[in-house]
Amino acid sequence: MISASIDFSNVLGQIKPLHGVNNAPEPDCEAGYRDVLARAGIPFVRLHDMGGHYAAARYVDIANVFPDFSKDPADPASYDFAFTDWLIADIYRQGSEVVYRLGSSIECEHFIKPRNIFPPADNYKWARICEGIIRHYNEGWADGFHYGIRYWEIWNEPDNTPDIADNPMWKGTPEQYYALYEVASCHLKSCFPDLMIGGYASCGFYAVLGGYVKAANSSERTEHFIDFLHGFLAHIRAKNCPLDFFSWHSYADAASNVIFAQYARKTLDEYGYTQTETHLNEWNPGRDVRGTTQDLANIAQMLCRMHPTDVRVMNYYDAQPWSTYSGVYDANKRTIAPAYYAFVYYNELYKLGSCVSMVGDYADMLAATDGRRGAVLLSNPDGADQTLELTLSGISGKVVMHQTAADCTQITTELGCREQLAVTVPAQSAVLLTVS
Repeated sequence: MISASIDFSNVLGQIKPLHGVNNAPEPDCEAGYRDVLARAGIPFVRLHDMGGHYAAARYVDIANVFPDFSKDPADPASYDFAFTDWLIADIYRQGSEVVYRLGSSIECEHFIKPRNIFPPADNYKWARICEGIIRHYNEGWADGFHYGIRYWEIWNEPDNTPDIADNPMWKGTPEQYYALYEVASCHLKSCFPDLMIGGYASCGFYAVLGGYVKAANSSERTEHFIDFLHGFLAHIRAKNCPLDFFSWHSYADAASNVIFAQYARKTLDEYGYTQTETHLNEWNPGRDVRGTTQDLANIAQMLCRMHPTDVRVMNYYDAQPWSTYSGVYDANKRTIAPAYYAFVYYNELYKLGSCVSMVGDYADMLAATDGRRGAVLLSNPDGADQTLELTLSGISGKVVMHQTAADCTQITTELGCREQLAVTVPAQSAVLLTVS
């Protein structure tokens, strides 16, 4: 039996907003999908690939919001905000914040005809279009809003493959992307000094471990991702460009992602970007086990293991019901799937606020308190049940265990008011303990 101790009086810091997602159900979706952000307390919704396999030609993307590049960025009539307004209003209604990706969705059919993934004809004009979008959502310009969106990301995975002909994200050279980032980041930071300007949604660092994950939908030549990163950082350092946050992606397991997070921090520091936040804003460790409690366990494990790393924000890919990457829905039943409860359980810790000390040999564990109540998230992705001997100190109260069955039935078990207790975490699942 594994022993572990949790001291709710020993606060280590804040619980980070790691239970974000990419995208959301459209506001007019079926009832079983409504208000899923609010129910799980999703802190951030990153908008990339929103609206269907072809991005629906309506949402978020520069080409959708500013459909005629020949028009004047200073003229509100040049923009078509309607669908994106509708989407973002619903996201904020549910209490989530937006991470707005400036650029284009993936074009999986680019081999037929690429449409919107070319470098802009005029980088400065493109930056002024982005300025108009920001002013619309943050400053009320063009009959807009005052959402205060903090994070603005310049493009997505321009490093997707080293061959332009094969790249579904960026039909340009690395140097052309570096130039776009230089112009756009400097212009936007000069207009909005208090906002977080960053990028570039790197395909990730699989090469650090010599591996590759097919679900990443990117080149198997993963060394290219590393070369692109160093070229990017060298360029923007030389040009003194802002990089308030650096975003990267991974479809690997939790243990690998801890190593990748360390690599990202080390590399940024080497180039002098010591204050740059790191965001893992596309991740999914279990596309092949969607709809199972194994998926719940994998996601809970990611949240537990990534919390001690440098990563500030995470966004699971994807939270649209149609997406083949989404494990949080049951498409047949038109409702949520077990994995959804990894986010619900983590949110119970997030609401409490403070991360606390944990001692023991169990890595897949995270605990929090608000000074009066406590909660512990435990994951077990393995194939056998795991029993832990837990010692709880610092607060007292009734301990309740919460579990999710394969059919999403919620099971609660009262364990009494005890400081020492044995807890069995079922195989390929996760549990939440609450103390109140």
